[in-house]
Amino acid sequence: MSSPEHEFTAEQELFRSTVREFCEKEISREYVRECDREHRAPTELYDKLAAQGWLGINIPEEHGGSGAGAVEVAILLEELGRSFLDLSFWVFRTVTWGGLALSRDGTDEQRRELLPRIASGELKVCFSLTEPDAGSDAAAISLAAVEDGDDFVLNGQKVFTSGFKVSDLDVVATRTSSGERKHHGITNFIVDTNSPGLEWSPIETLGHWPLGTAMLYFTDVRVPRERMLGTLHEGWADLGVYLRYERLCLSAARTGAAAAALADSVSYAKERHQFDQPISKFQAVAHRLADMQTMVEISQMLVYRYASRLDRGIANTRDAAILKLYACESYKQVADMGLQVLGGYGYTMEYDLQRHFRESRLGVIGAGTSDIQRNIIAKTMGL
Repeated sequence: MSSPEHEFTAEQELFRSTVREFCEKEISREYVRECDREHRAPTELYDKLAAQGWLGINIPEEHGGSGAGAVEVAILLEELGRSFLDLSFWVFRTVTWGGLALSRDGTDEQRRELLPRIASGELKVCFSLTEPDAGSDAAAISLAAVEDGDDFVLNGQKVFTSGFKVSDLDVVATRTSSGERKHHGITNFIVDTNSPGLEWSPIETLGHWPLGTAMLYFTDVRVPRERMLGTLHEGWADLGVYLRYERLCLSAARTGAAAAALADSVSYAKERHQFDQPISKFQAVAHRLADMQTMVEISQMLVYRYASRLDRGIANTRDAAILKLYACESYKQVADMGLQVLGGYGYTMEYDLQRHFRESRLGVIGAGTSDIQRNIIAKTMGL
């Protein structure tokens, strides 16, 4: 079944149906609820994805992956997001900070050493950018990396490093020099999460409990020079590439989750009777569901338009911002409207709309707020 906006190749169609069948077989609704309630990472499922070879989907074949493109990545993340959003987010970090960042900017030695182990699921990856005083103004980061012989010594803090508790490697954006241009002097490093001097504490949040997020404290953390990712002082441009890819991944995953919220809402509306008829027969409910359907389909269109443009090398910053803005705002609205369809039952923990309601709220805040996306779009318009 093709998405309404994109004609998949036969191979892509087969891949989509294979992932969907895997999810239907392996990811039960109760398992997702257990992971949510217990704040437990779905490690068993992650290992099963590794066994399928999907963690290396965008890693070159010579390093143990499949060498697939952005469309295939979007298919995988949308289907996983439909069943278990946090699992999809775990895979998103793998394909972005592992598959993309290391394949693109890693040294030959880094690629040989790390990529096969990421593809196999042995090494898990997260990313640290945000700091207590550097959120939307991401280039204002101040975590210092000071050269000392063959090492760099890191001191400072990071906040909202999601998935840290299950990760072996952390791609950390640091400040290696200061000058008039704050975008210059940023360098990325691949840091072992068990490094001496690196401590962390969990942050309690409204949602996304299975993987969670964390505050990190770097105190004289030594990172070998050979773990630098990319060029000294020139990491900001690389981050831009990673973050635009991140916007595809997050949007695909959330589009799948929005589709699941829609499906639950439609099912409930057809089964729930009031005033001697299914509530889906009331125009107010039907129109709400129609609006939700429209938002999900437009999100799908934007996801695969952007993925296709990435694969053809013609994607731009505005494409990424429009996708991220629309997909995240839509998921939030779909979750909110779906909860309204379920009424009082939607407010109980018995139904999954409450989880969609909680988790969708992050989309318009994290990884670049909706207002930041609007600023980007406006700038490209000459405003």
